[in-house]
Amino acid sequence: AVLLGGNNANGIYPLKYFKGKFDAYQRTYVIESLDKNKLNNRYLYYVLIPTLEHLRLVSTGATTKFITRGIIENIEIFFPKIDSQQKIATILSNYDNLIENNEKRIKILEEMAKLIYEEWFVKFKFPGHENVKMVDSRTEFGKIPEGWEVDELSTLAKIQRGCSYRGNELSENQGITFVNLKTILPGGNGGFRRSGLKRYTGKFKDSQRLFAGDIVMAITEVTQKREIIARPARIPQLNEENITFSMDLVKIVPGGNMNKDLLYSFLKYSSFGMKVKEFANGVNVLHLNPSKILDYKLVIPPKEIADKFSFIVSNIFQIIDNFQLKNQNLRKTRDFLLPK
Repeated sequence: AVLLGGNNANGIYPLKYFKGKFDAYQRTYVIESLDKNKLNNRYLYYVLIPTLEHLRLVSTGATTKFITRGIIENIEIFFPKIDSQQKIATILSNYDNLIENNEKRIKILEEMAKLIYEEWFVKFKFPGHENVKMVDSRTEFGKIPEGWEVDELSTLAKIQRGCSYRGNELSENQGITFVNLKTILPGGNGGFRRSGLKRYTGKFKDSQRLFAGDIVMAITEVTQKREIIARPARIPQLNEENITFSMDLVKIVPGGNMNKDLLYSFLKYSSFGMKVKEFANGVNVLHLNPSKILDYKLVIPPKEIADKFSFIVSNIFQIIDNFQLKNQNLRKTRDFLLPK
């Protein structure tokens, strides 16, 4: 069946093709072909995608936009003979199946990196741990391996704020790559969503440049759901000479024994995010004071252990980047074919 969400604050209605058993929420429309010899359900899904912008424009409601059954039933669609529908649906679904498989692989890789982090830095079962004595840290962390330290993030990293900008300095095709809140919205595996990237024509400082592997984090949240604040994102390889980021984000730069891979894993897989986001305040827009990020304490391994961890997980992160790039190209090709 084709499932269409019938209400949304911004009039952006999710459309899904679903195969299997399901229950539907009362504002979800379940759309099916009355005669599958005339209209293929999977084809119906693809032919409805271009109508979503029309649905956004004709939807009603003030605070929450919604679409009525009558609006949906009056949509006109073009459909060729059933054999052509099936061919079209097969070609397009092959792209979606590849994207879905890559998304599953990304989740598995993310889980692998998380488990390695927890094994080494939560359970302290790092390589050679059998020969290391546990000692009292005299902190809330209790016993830690001998030679490890407990310290605040402020001694191991520094924070750099993104650049302020005006709306007319953003573009779709002019200027340099610009990373903003939309690139790290929930739904971006690995914490980063390439589709949110913009172009920027304004000025920026050297400290506001980004490179592959850099870590950024949102300090502003406009939805009040606290889903973005303290959610780290790792910059993938973008093949761009100049990349900068918005003032709604901060870049967290590691130092000492803390490398980028370990810092990113700590920010992503520990309790850091849940604790720090509680310091955010505001009515309509949440703001997090960047200094609160550096107040957080963590257990620091010797450089040798940090480097070994980085060697392993950096390969995992690189494979994740490759899968994300593949999915970006698959979506572009699928979306190029859709209107044709």
